[in-house]
Amino acid sequence: MVNFIFLGAAVPTIFPRLGYSILSFLMFINTVLSVFNNGLVITVMLRNPSLLHPMNVFILSLAVSDIMVGLCGSLIVTITNYQGSFFLGHTACVFQGFAVNYFGLVSLCTLALLAYERYNVVCNPRDSLKLSMRRSIMGLSFVWVFCLFWAVTPLFGWSSYGPEGVQTSCSLAWEERSWSNYSYLILYTILCFIFPVVVIIYCYSKVLKSMNKLNRSVELQGGRSSQKENDHAVSMVLAMITAFFVCWLPYTVLSVVVVLDPELYIPPLVATMPMYFAKTSPIYNPIIYFLTNKQFRDCALEVLSCGRYIPHRPTSVSITMRTLNRRSRLASLSRSVNTHSKVLPL
Repeated sequence: MVNFIFLGAAVPTIFPRLGYSILSFLMFINTVLSVFNNGLVITVMLRNPSLLHPMNVFILSLAVSDIMVGLCGSLIVTITNYQGSFFLGHTACVFQGFAVNYFGLVSLCTLALLAYERYNVVCNPRDSLKLSMRRSIMGLSFVWVFCLFWAVTPLFGWSSYGPEGVQTSCSLAWEERSWSNYSYLILYTILCFIFPVVVIIYCYSKVLKSMNKLNRSVELQGGRSSQKENDHAVSMVLAMITAFFVCWLPYTVLSVVVVLDPELYIPPLVATMPMYFAKTSPIYNPIIYFLTNKQFRDCALEVLSCGRYIPHRPTSVSITMRTLNRRSRLASLSRSVNTHSKVLPL
């Protein structure tokens, strides 16, 4: 196992000073956006108890884990890059590696759990799979405990935490050449990345397929499908999957490369970038899951304006007391079905 020793003197830099300054600036922007976006999500949810239904509990958990990644990861990296070295000591290095690993995994697995529950709501609306607050809390409890196991084991010798890349941040010791580390990285990659990816892609592909099938069925029966809502759902899913891969694919590729070719030399900057990509994930999640949703957007503007913003409520429509013909009933049914089949959480 590699032991990293921090002395009182500054560690020699292995990257140009300008490079450290650029990284520090970028991580500062990342920290501000991560804390602001996720702090807004948490504030809005807590100020509006009506939003805390079972599906949105996942979003609240996601915001908590994402804001912790920003505070324990991006904020510390901003300071250390400004200094040009990880000057905080070995204990702080291990803490940062553990915290980023843990809360990053929680965010990752929460996205997979959210995809699975959306799949159940749209594709398997059975009573046995009906989402409830108890089911949501149980699922999240499993996610947090499961991720805690994979974050804690390096503290007890199965892999380890240490400085990475340009030596201003800490994570799993990718460069450690031992079978203990290789076995951890292999299982870590399969269970903590590949499996969530498969769940997310499978579930959302089934959701989109089900919605398209429903729209075609309604059209064939003379109803009117909501193509605009369907297109919006497709855009949301593509955005989620793209952000997921941008943030986490480089991180996983690095671990696989290290296992497959232990003798391969990886430049410090190349070894650092995957963790920096992963640290940007807290920015995207609130935007994708909340800022594109009108209900949350109205609540958020109300909070940001200190109550001065008044949402535009839809005008009420009176119901005429007459019998609808078959075509009108189908059109009404199609609008109702599409409304309840949305992929959005709110």
